[in-house]
Amino acid sequence: MPEPTEATEMPEMPDQTELPDQTELPDQTELPDQTELPDQTELPNVLDFWEQQSGRYDEEVDHGLRDATAREAWRSRLAQWLPEGPSDLLDLGCGTGSLSRLALDAGHRVVGVDLAPGMVDQARAKCPEGRFVVGDAALPPVGEQRFDVVLARHLLWTLPDPHAVLARWASLVHPGGRLVLVEGRWWPASRGVVTPYAQGSEAMPWQGGVRAEDLVAALDPLVERLEVVCLSGDAALWGRAVDDERYAVVARTAA
Repeated sequence: MPEPTEATEMPEMPDQTELPDQTELPDQTELPDQTELPDQTELPNVLDFWEQQSGRYDEEVDHGLRDATAREAWRSRLAQWLPEGPSDLLDLGCGTGSLSRLALDAGHRVVGVDLAPGMVDQARAKCPEGRFVVGDAALPPVGEQRFDVVLARHLLWTLPDPHAVLARWASLVHPGGRLVLVEGRWWPASRGVVTPYAQGSEAMPWQGGVRAEDLVAALDPLVERLEVVCLSGDAALWGRAVDDERYAVVARTAA
């Protein structure tokens, strides 16, 4: 299994100690024990949670990319991970379209999918030349279309069957195409039970994030080769220094 590397091999690509649009994770010292976890009936369902988040999603530095330093950091990473020439790119869990905007600016053709209509509305406004649809990123509503790149950032932790989803995503890529998955593990086991953010979220197998070694183990049988790029040390991406596990997996399917 590849070891995380600094971006020397692949000229080094959202802030998720506050999850990619998640409620802020409580300080470890304030983490409730399992008996104090919120009543599920008081939580929104998953769709309603993300729809509520859409209005303030771009306030996070790595979400909105309004800060020039963060925007340039993500632009540089994408330039390293995406094909040099124009390509067909599927941005899954696209949020408000910040990464789609960078991909479009680089000449790529973008289709974006997000569960929340409020996110998609903002992506359409931000990226009028892209195509954005409301749908489940686990089963992207793209018909028979295939892509040169499938891009997803901090999405897998929200899905009930990530292994099946990875197989589905790999099937959407042309032979020799790429999967670019930006992920992390921001809730280590030492913090105990992950506080659910929505009804049913406690059942998600990668709730709280996924370790690089676990994602590599799930993805490796589906691709020809892959590389893990450590992103924890690049504060420009997140708008601050972070001490949790952040990384990208860039995988190539067989030609």
